Amino acid sequence: MTKGKIKRKVGRPSKAELKRRKEEAEKDKLIWFVMAVGVALIIGIFTQNLQADQIVHKFKSPSFSGINTSSHYLTIENQQYTRKMTIKEELKALQEQIERDKENTTLARFLKNLESRIYAQLSRQLVDNLFGETPQTSGTIELEGNTIEYTSDGQFITLKITDADGYVTEITLPIGSFTF
Repeated sequence: MTKGKIKRKVGRPSKAELKRRKEEAEKDKLIWFVMAVGVALIIGIFTQNLQADQIVHKFKSPSFSGINTSSHYLTIENQQYTRKMTIKEELKALQEQIERDKENTTLARFLKNLESRIYAQLSRQLVDNLFGETPQTSGTIELEGNTIEYTSDGQFITLKITDADGYVTEITLPIGSFTF
């Protein structure tokens, strides 16, 4: 026997040899597949770089870019105006609500009712003085800074109302036409 030389059998390979060849073929297929995928990825990366463009920053706001600036400013102005008007309307509504609440208290209703009864009584007394059983021919009433003067000549009644500012309103009523 010679040293360093491996003796090989000639003929049909053994099962272990077939298994080893099969494993080597599978490894070779796997290596070729990984290489093909790698080459495809590298080609994809290079073609992607070829299609890339320069990144350019553009402002979206017309205040910076200058495109449609006037309509942008008009929109801002309209929004500010609408907000101001809404606030004013809310304040006005709140003030009106406060006034309504003040007028709707029990004391306020009582005072209104008392005032209307007093005015009704005064007007009844004035009518009695003008048209009652013993009518008066003239008279004067002071009411909240206003002066009401009345005179009668038997056919007409003249009411002269002078308000606090000095404006005069004169009403002439015929006596004989008040029949029902």
